[in-house]
Amino acid sequence: MTAEARTVAGGTAHPAADAAPIRRRGEALESAIYGAALQQLTTDGYARLTMEGVAAAAQTGKAALYRRWSSKEELVMDALRASLPPSVPAPDTGSLRGDLLEVVTRLRTAMFSELGAAVRAIMGELDHRRAHAFLELVLERVVEPTTALIAEVLDRGTARGEVRPGTVTPMVTDVVPALMLYRFKMCGGGPVELDPAAIVDEVLLPIVRPVRS
Repeated sequence: MTAEARTVAGGTAHPAADAAPIRRRGEALESAIYGAALQQLTTDGYARLTMEGVAAAAQTGKAALYRRWSSKEELVMDALRASLPPSVPAPDTGSLRGDLLEVVTRLRTAMFSELGAAVRAIMGELDHRRAHAFLELVLERVVEPTTALIAEVLDRGTARGEVRPGTVTPMVTDVVPALMLYRFKMCGGGPVELDPAAIVDEVLLPIVRPVRS
């Protein structure tokens, strides 16, 4: 075993690095590899992630990785794709505010998950050109489904008279994810700065509520 396989990220030893490879196949092996890749992204960053280190953490041989992926970029892309949450129905709590709170809470949970940390590591280290494919995946699987849920919730609110007609536009549905990503990335926002109740009550509801005469 090479020194690189025994030490990952400039000397950070992984307990699994000295363990004998475990014989696994198919989905079980892929799941272990994806989990190891995401963990290394969150702890060591993208630049320090290596195929050798992922293989050691997953307790498999390096050849098992190279049979499936020719580079760590391909591996990381597949790990993200396999780990991103599936689409879910829009919430239906019976009120506009309740539905919006649920959507915003879901997005915040995703942003603070291990997967969210892995995505931040990629976006923080790669230039725009190299990060483009990863960004497209996150937009397709996270951001766009979120804006679609917001649009569905607002349309339902319009039918109930809780939303001013004509306000459900792409600009309005982009407000929540854009605000959250800005505060998270540019302002170092934590759970307090991304409070769903504040985002819904102070930002989105005032935009869409009917004007009271």
